[in-house]
Amino acid sequence: MAVRKRFRIEEAIIGHMPEPDFVGGEIGPNHKEIMDELRAIRSQMAHAMRNGGGGGTANAAIEESAAREVAEARALLETYRAQIEQCEKLKVELDLIHDAINRTKGEIATLHAKSFNGEEMAKVNGELGAVVGGTEQATQQILEAAEAIDQAASALSKVDSADQQKILSEEIQERVVSIFEACNFQDLTGQRINKVMTTMKFIEHHIVVMMDIWGGVDAIKAHVPPIVDTREGDARLLNGPKAEGDVGHASQDDIDALFN
Repeated sequence: MAVRKRFRIEEAIIGHMPEPDFVGGEIGPNHKEIMDELRAIRSQMAHAMRNGGGGGTANAAIEESAAREVAEARALLETYRAQIEQCEKLKVELDLIHDAINRTKGEIATLHAKSFNGEEMAKVNGELGAVVGGTEQATQQILEAAEAIDQAASALSKVDSADQQKILSEEIQERVVSIFEACNFQDLTGQRINKVMTTMKFIEHHIVVMMDIWGGVDAIKAHVPPIVDTREGDARLLNGPKAEGDVGHASQDDIDALFN
């Protein structure tokens, strides 16, 4: 901070005064010092007017100089007040940013502790792997049972012996029961998928909270880079099973039209 300008009225009336002390490593007047100077100037003016006698011209010059110094001091005081107001506004903004950063760190810490650590991700991967394995096993069992039923039904139509017909009928019934048993996989699969969905919803919730902290979805969209499909060849054409409302998939009618 620059050294405060010495008022001329102080030099004329009060004389030389010591320089202000260092405050926090910088030199500069504060509000109390300015007000003390203004009071001292007013007191000296009143004293000069009482004891001046015939020195009217000198007193007028002193008054004019003092008024000018007072105006300068008031302008300096207003400048300080404006700077303080700006600092207060800046502090409010910095506090908001600090709070947003702390809240975001808390959300990230929660995600890391309950979702993104190795143990939780291993559970999710294990559940999805079990879903795939269970589905494959049930499909294989159903296909084998269906094939056995088909063979038994064909043989049943060709035999005349009652005993042979009974054996084939019992085999068909066993295979039907096997199909029912294999269909139970959907219950276990549903439970496993629900566990994965719970974890995904937990992650989604905390991501949405972090987005709200920084202005919401609309504010985040402004920073999203454009999505570029870098796949090549057949991979560029494979988009998986079509869900309701999805675009970019060929319908069955489109496929049938290729063979017409």
